[in-house]
Amino acid sequence: MTIDESLPMRPLVFAHRGASAVFAEHTRAAYLQALADGADGVECDVHLTRDQHAVLLHDANLDRTSDGTGPVAERTLAELRLLDFSSWKGARIPEKYGARSEQFLTLPELLDVLRGAGRDIRLAIELKHPSPYQLRLEDRVLDVLQSEGWDAGTSSVDNITVTFMSFSPDSVKHLLQTVPAEFICQLVDDVDVDEIREELGLGPLTGVAIANVMKAAQLEGERIIDECEVRLAGPGINYVREHARTVQRWLDSGRRFRVWTVDSERDVALCQGLGIHEITTNIPARVLAQLQPAGLQLQLPD
Repeated sequence: MTIDESLPMRPLVFAHRGASAVFAEHTRAAYLQALADGADGVECDVHLTRDQHAVLLHDANLDRTSDGTGPVAERTLAELRLLDFSSWKGARIPEKYGARSEQFLTLPELLDVLRGAGRDIRLAIELKHPSPYQLRLEDRVLDVLQSEGWDAGTSSVDNITVTFMSFSPDSVKHLLQTVPAEFICQLVDDVDVDEIREELGLGPLTGVAIANVMKAAQLEGERIIDECEVRLAGPGINYVREHARTVQRWLDSGRRFRVWTVDSERDVALCQGLGIHEITTNIPARVLAQLQPAGLQLQLPD
């Protein structure tokens, strides 16, 4: 692609769990809509089932995004196929986006969806921790990708360029044994004890203990970015606002930035003004419309 250097650049836009403001997150419909919206890439979260299939779900439990309940890790893929993962959103799925029974996706099925994009597309995979399978999660995801034809040197399979993300420094360090640093993103965010307690339903002492573990992981993640062990820095938008000096230092050091989850016009403008390279959003169509006045060019990787 030829770029006119005289024109301003725009961030790449990743659809967060697909176009998840329109259709239920991680569903076939959400990803097909993201492609139709023109997203440069899509993001997904991966867990392992009891029978070791890599499936697309954010939460460790089924309660919020399906008509099932309990841990994902305790269900087989066949059992998960029987659940409804789309109706909770209340959005009618067009026939062209598949039946309700086709909305739940494994990682290979998402790759098939992206192969059908008819253009180059990026895929950002978040490895979800803590996982009962620990670092077997990373190994299994890499095995799945290799079986699909993934090349580690270019981190690509067919028309898809794959990057990997995690809040877990252990996950990132494990991935670095196989994946080039330019394709790995260390996620960071501030730890909020009250928020953690509420989200996990924990008592005061347990909540503080887990928050301390997470804070230690945050500090180690920041060190990994500080020392340039990975190419991609992945702060949340609130972190960008609250740690302006740190963000600027990382930008000045040549780190490539992927910021999540950027939905408001104000936050999009903030990221664009800072020179953020990649934006993850639930509303890719709207964000692209804001970023693409006449003459604006794509922000390509170095």
